Amino acid sequence: MQKHESKAELHHRATFLQFERCEGFSDISNESMDDDHVNILVVLNYQIPLITFFLWKKAALRVCADGGANQLYDCIPHFYPHEDPTRIRTKFKPDLIKGDLDSLRPEVKAFYQGLGTCVLDASYDQDTTDLHKCVSHVLNDNVLSDCKPNQMRILVVGALGGRLDHEFGNLNILYSFPNSRIILINDESMVFLLSKEFIHRIHINRVNEGPYCGLIPLGNQAKSTTTTGLRWNLEGQSMEFGGLISVCNQLQSDDVTVMSDTDLIWTVTIDKVKGWLKESIATTEL
Repeated sequence: MQKHESKAELHHRATFLQFERCEGFSDISNESMDDDHVNILVVLNYQIPLITFFLWKKAALRVCADGGANQLYDCIPHFYPHEDPTRIRTKFKPDLIKGDLDSLRPEVKAFYQGLGTCVLDASYDQDTTDLHKCVSHVLNDNVLSDCKPNQMRILVVGALGGRLDHEFGNLNILYSFPNSRIILINDESMVFLLSKEFIHRIHINRVNEGPYCGLIPLGNQAKSTTTTGLRWNLEGQSMEFGGLISVCNQLQSDDVTVMSDTDLIWTVTIDKVKGWLKESIATTEL
């Protein structure tokens, strides 16, 4: 980070998406740490996107939020129909399942516990979502002893799509942990928070990212936002719901900068990877 106009620069790179040179999943690096960040994958209780299986190999820790374990257990055999279901489920074993456990099916719990997965019952807390419980545990409970919270990048799948109230709950997590790198991701888009405390420099890999993007002031009016690198840049304009918001914008550069007086949601399309993911799953031997 660098000082600039009294704000520090915060850099963002989706290095976990670097796979355009790979021939298949077997060629993907198993490195769970890149650009000084350790990847942690969290699976929620919604249909699992294809990108989950790519991110699995990039993660140092794999966590299921309550019924996310059901999704993992149920979906994997459908993605790999020619594999033995038990074998493929064993290969994709989560390290941890946490939540109030009102959705986790008994047979799924027993299966993963038999493989050594840690299951934590947080039913005593009914004021936060299962995702909140998992993120808080990862950041605060020393689950990776050699990794500090500011080195962690939490990748959340199953957070986008489905019930709108669930989606808003998942977006709220970004605001609950504004100083953490948390990315909501599916096969079409990725979403993360741009804190007002920084000037954000987003380094774009246009092989995988774009062309579409958006900047959304969720909750509060953004009285002044300035950007570079977009087709329709903002030059100090105000944004708010009921007025201007920057949706259906497009990337024009490999570097995008954003400075605002309020926290903004950044979203960018990544649907270019979908065809590659389908082909890779179909042709990979595990």
